[in-house]
Amino acid sequence: MNDLETLRTALLPDEPSQDVVDRSRHRLQNRMLRRRRIRPLAIGAGLVATAAVVAGVVVVTRPAAPVETPPQAVAPVETGPAVLLAAAEVAEHAQVGTGKYWHSTTKVGKETWEYWTTTDGQEWYRGENTHGKAEIMPRPRPIRINGDDDVTLSTILTLPADPAALRDWLADGLTRHGVPANQRDTLVLQSLIDLVSVVPSPPAVRAAAFRAIAADPGVHALDDRSVRLPGGGRLVVDPATGQVDGSSVFLDANGKPVRDANGDKYAVSGEWTDELPK
Repeated sequence: MNDLETLRTALLPDEPSQDVVDRSRHRLQNRMLRRRRIRPLAIGAGLVATAAVVAGVVVVTRPAAPVETPPQAVAPVETGPAVLLAAAEVAEHAQVGTGKYWHSTTKVGKETWEYWTTTDGQEWYRGENTHGKAEIMPRPRPIRINGDDDVTLSTILTLPADPAALRDWLADGLTRHGVPANQRDTLVLQSLIDLVSVVPSPPAVRAAAFRAIAADPGVHALDDRSVRLPGGGRLVVDPATGQVDGSSVFLDANGKPVRDANGDKYAVSGEWTDELPK
C-alpha cells in the first residue's frame, strides 16, 4: 500500500455492511409506498430524486418545448391623428413668429376677407367692398379665440402647454360662462382649432392644441394631409410646416361646419407680417 492509499484509508469511514444497506433500502421503499397512497401526485418527483441518490445517477430534466404563440392581429394605423401629431412636432420646435401685424384670411365660396391686427387690438380690414385696400376699423378688436373676450392674445401666450391641461382650461372657462354641458365639447374643439389656425399661438401652445385635437375620439383620417372633424368638418394640415391650410374650421353648436347662404364652408389661415397692403 502506498502513501496515498494509506491516507485514503485513514480519512474515509468504514463502509456499511450489505445487510445494513438492504434493510435501509427496504425501509425506504415501504415509506415511499405509504406516501404514494396519501399523495399520488407528489410521489413521482420524490421517487426520481430518491432513485438518483441511491443509484448515484444524475438526472437532467429536459426543458419543455416552447409553446408557439399565434400571431396577433395588428390594429390599423390611424393616419389622421398621426398627421396632427407630426404637425405638433414641427410646431413645437418652430421659431416664434414675429411681425407687426397678425394677418388672418377667411375664404368662403368666391368671397375672401382679410384682417391685419396689432397686439393692442388695432385692426385693418380688406374685402370686396374695400376695393382691394386695407381700411382701418373704427374700434380696436383684440385677438381672441372662440369669441371669448376673456381669452385675448396676452392670455393665449400663457396657456398650458400640456394637451389635457389645455383642454381642461378651455372647458372650465366655458363652464364659468354658463355654456350648456352638451355644447362644451364642440366649443372646446372649436377653441383648439382657433389656436392652430386663426390666432398667433406660441409654439408650445400650438403643439398642445394639435395633440389635443388628435386625441379627440371624433377626429378621423381622410388622407395624409387632412382629418374629418366631428359633424363633418375638415381640418387640412401641412405636416411639414405645421400650418393649417384650407380647412372648414368653423363649427356651430352642434359640431356641424358653418356654411354661408350658398352652402359654402369657411376656410381660414393666419401668419405674422410687417406689411399692410398698398
